[in-house]
Amino acid sequence: MGKKLVAYFSASGTTAKAAKTLADAADADIYEIKPAVPYTKADLNWMDKKARSTIEMNDKSFRPAIADRDARIENYDMIFVGFPIWWYIAPTIINTFLESYDFSGKTVILFATSGGSGFGQAVSGLKSSVPASCVIREGKILNGRQTVQSLKPWVDSL
Repeated sequence: MGKKLVAYFSASGTTAKAAKTLADAADADIYEIKPAVPYTKADLNWMDKKARSTIEMNDKSFRPAIADRDARIENYDMIFVGFPIWWYIAPTIINTFLESYDFSGKTVILFATSGGSGFGQAVSGLKSSVPASCVIREGKILNGRQTVQSLKPWVDSL
């Protein structure tokens, strides 16, 4: 397989740690998906119905702006896309990211961090954001302490 990229969104730092370990295991470049307006702790309070993240996740058409469009997707064949699971799906900023580039003919492998749930409807919630020629596959939930050695067999199997 050709060049690999690990692109990730991390609200609290947990997904960032997993992404860095995965990038090392995959010998991949890394790219952080940053919101144009960073999330505050109050924005992420899922118990508050008026919190930014709650409002965004209740409207599946909402697309938070991203800070830049410098991922250079055209240079990669396989793109790992990581995020925290929010409400059993990917945060809508992941849709923004996928819709900002041409993923035609690319393979996207999802990875996520979660406080207790699995991927839920993440794959189906993202398919409409990429062309039909892009393959999106559910990857792994990377909770806990991951190491390059523990991730390498999985990466090599892809």
